[in-house]
Amino acid sequence: MATSASYIVQTRTRASLTAGALAVVLLVVAVLLPLFAGRGLLQDLFYIFTMLTLAQIWNLLAGYGGLVSVGQQAFVGIGAYTLFATAILSGVNLLPAILFGGVAALLLAVPTAFFAFRLQGAYFAIGTWVVAEVTRLLVTQWKALGGGTGTSLPREARGATWGVAWIERTFNMRSSAAQDVLAYWLALLLVTVTVGGIYLLLRSKQGLALAAVRDNITAARSVGVDARRIKWFVFLAAAFGTGVCGALIYLQTARISPDAAFSVTDWTAYVIFIVVIGGIGTIEGPILGVLVLFGLQSLLSDYGTWYLLLLGVIAIAVMLFSPSGLWGLIADRTGLQLFPTRRRLMESGLSSAEARAMSVGSRGGAGS
Repeated sequence: MATSASYIVQTRTRASLTAGALAVVLLVVAVLLPLFAGRGLLQDLFYIFTMLTLAQIWNLLAGYGGLVSVGQQAFVGIGAYTLFATAILSGVNLLPAILFGGVAALLLAVPTAFFAFRLQGAYFAIGTWVVAEVTRLLVTQWKALGGGTGTSLPREARGATWGVAWIERTFNMRSSAAQDVLAYWLALLLVTVTVGGIYLLLRSKQGLALAAVRDNITAARSVGVDARRIKWFVFLAAAFGTGVCGALIYLQTARISPDAAFSVTDWTAYVIFIVVIGGIGTIEGPILGVLVLFGLQSLLSDYGTWYLLLLGVIAIAVMLFSPSGLWGLIADRTGLQLFPTRRRLMESGLSSAEARAMSVGSRGGAGS
């Protein structure tokens, strides 16, 4: 008499377990880095962490949710300006003011989504850019924060940020160096929470529903997926994270203006470049992409417009010859997955080498 085999759904791989252990080690090293690293390295890592955060958030929207926004600078800018407003006008400590920046971005995202979700494809992208431009123009009228020329954070407010005095005493640092250390730790915390949160989301039922909505919204609705609810959730969560990141970036720079805070080049074009170069629809892709961008900036930023032209040429070349990005090229040739989200149906009782697996989920992203 034949017996039916039992199956289990599995997402983990041997490479992902090794990558998880390595990530824990790297995280511990990163936390302790200010003990022996110079300010220059901490500032470089701050830039990498914040840009990676923005890239992972945009990748969640576009790569996994199919929401191609070119107006993310609206949430960076409003988060940053909320930080300055609460600190300068209300005297709020800068540390909680960072969270207020995220809340302000979330509130802005509500009418933005209400408007943009009525648009499809390229119209959605243009709609988000229009909202960002309107927000920038409104902020230029905010005379209390410098209008079109912007303003700076008071030195006293930066020095009084919670945690700065403790870092000064503990590590025997000057106030400016302690501020860099605090900003670095906050950026490390933010990127860790962002990457970890997105990974957990994609491995959940909600992540599977999100991929289904991206691939075929009609089919997703036919199997009971609430497409509207999942799109709202992802868009609002992305806005909050982007607003927090924007506030943190301008806490570190301590100077703001509407053109800088709402720059489409700095906060959207570079972010899209990172995701496209690294590999859209993968968590590993933006990590690789931000390292490529930082390397190119370090080597070629002195060449002005030629540097921007080179970035464009590289992006076009990657899209033509490897639409799934650099990480997609690596994964296709090696089968390596450090953050696997594809679900595999495995027959229990067999080793991985013997088991017959079939995909029941989507890896996500273009070219998958």
